[in-house]
Amino acid sequence: MRFSRNPIHTKENELVRLIKTLSIATATAAVLVASSIGPALAQAVDHSHDAAALHKLTLNQGKKWGTDEPLRAGMGRIRGLVEPQLSAAHNGKLTPAQYSELATRIETEVGGIVANCKLEPKADAMLHLLIADLGDGTSTMTGKNPKQRPALGLVKVAKTLDQYGKHFEHPGFKPVVVGH
Repeated sequence: MRFSRNPIHTKENELVRLIKTLSIATATAAVLVASSIGPALAQAVDHSHDAAALHKLTLNQGKKWGTDEPLRAGMGRIRGLVEPQLSAAHNGKLTPAQYSELATRIETEVGGIVANCKLEPKADAMLHLLIADLGDGTSTMTGKNPKQRPALGLVKVAKTLDQYGKHFEHPGFKPVVVGH
């Protein structure tokens, strides 16, 4: 018996797809909200040395943090989106629409990473520092930070990818050549 012909199973499949879609959309929205309120929250936090240490990207007792396949795949795709555009950005050849499209594609990948994340809590906390930086970069790319050029947002995303490679175990992940 094939499930697709049974109306009950078809409705269940549609419901499962809807839930998955809503989960990814919710995760993406959470990233976008976090990226826009993150800087304000960071300013509101106690600025003692202890508080700063809690919000700093670090290694796991001198070693890189563990990763999972969705994280490695998503970060690899983000790297693949970013590096080829850096030269055009440095030469002033990307339009606002191209920056916006690229930012949307990066945000979609981040949403997928967040939705499928299975990292242990401390590694997850470190990852969220990078996600906030990615969100800040994409916000700048889309003009939400009018004091900075979109190219600087793309560079921030590239530098965040490099920080990911320095702090997370991802065999074969190479630094992004930012250049100038």
